[in-house]
Parts: sequence; C-alpha cells; structure tokens
Amino acid sequence: MSGIWIVRIRPGVEKHMVIGTLRFVLQIPGVASLKGKRHILRKVIDRVRARFNVSVAEVGDNDLWQRATIGVAAVGNEPAFVNEVLDKVLRSVDESGVEAWVVTHQLEITTVGDVYGGIPGVGPERTLAEAEGLVDHEDEDEDALFEGEELPTLEELEAAAEIELSTPRGPPRRRG
Repeated sequence: MSGIWIVRIRPGVEKHMVIGTLRFVLQIPGVASLKGKRHILRKVIDRVRARFNVSVAEVGDNDLWQRATIGVAAVGNEPAFVNEVLDKVLRSVDESGVEAWVVTHQLEITTVGDVYGGIPGVGPERTLAEAEGLVDHEDEDEDALFEGEELPTLEELEAAAEIELSTPRGPPRRRG
C-alpha cells in the first residue's frame, strides 16, 4: 500500500489538542555571576518539572545575571485544565521562596485540530493490519455514511488544511 494516502471524513467527529504556553520574566537580585543565576534557575526549573510534569526551559536573557525569561509548555485535551496547570506553575514560582520573583508573564492557550492537518474528523479509520490487508475491515457499512454525498477530492482536502501531502516512502520490499 505504499504511495497511497487514505483519507476519510466522518461528519461530527472532532479531536483537539490544547497547547498552553507560559512565558515569564524572573528578576534575580543579589547574584553577581552567571553561575549564581544558573544555581537559582536550576532550583526553579527542577521544581516546576517535578511538580507539574510540564516542559520548561530558559528561553531568553541568557547573558543577563539578574534577569531570566522562562518558557513553560503544557499539553492536554481541555483548555480549562491546561490553563489551571499553567496558573499553578506561575503561582508556585512566585511563592517558591527562592531569591527571585516574577516581573511579568504571558499565557497563551491554543487549540489545535487533529494531527491530520487540522481538519476535524480526518484521519485513518483502520488499523495498520487492516490497511495492509492482513485482516478484514471491521466496519462493513462505513461507506453507507457517505451515500448520496460527494466526497471531497484530495486537492480540496489539501487546500482546506493548507498543507501539502507527500507520498510516504519506505525501504523497497523484497519479493520472494
């Protein structure tokens, strides 16, 4: 089945991924070197990672001793949950007791459609074994969902998703 993409649309099926990003600036008074700054940041970053299971890193002001810009990312399936996690991260850092405080922050939450180009309901409807023809497809009446409807062309799907699909390539198969 190499070289062919199978795309099916099921009306009403929506899958979302919620990505939340938090960016905040820490003021770190009293440090006199980058080594002192790194020591404090290591405490803050390690605590946040351990407590909240989020991605966190210094994303700016790397060469300034008394200031650091930290980025945090969280992923979930509900905007309220992601917002709550990032709010807790910010409060935790602000109340952590280290010699640093939050000067400013920016929080963004983005909802992304499914991984098949952001088109709700587009994606593989079969297992790999079914796609390779090793087992029968379980849903025999699947095409009945589309009776009387004109299915979109691949070009229409690409235009709707604003993506360019490429042909999957793998190692050549031996015939024997």
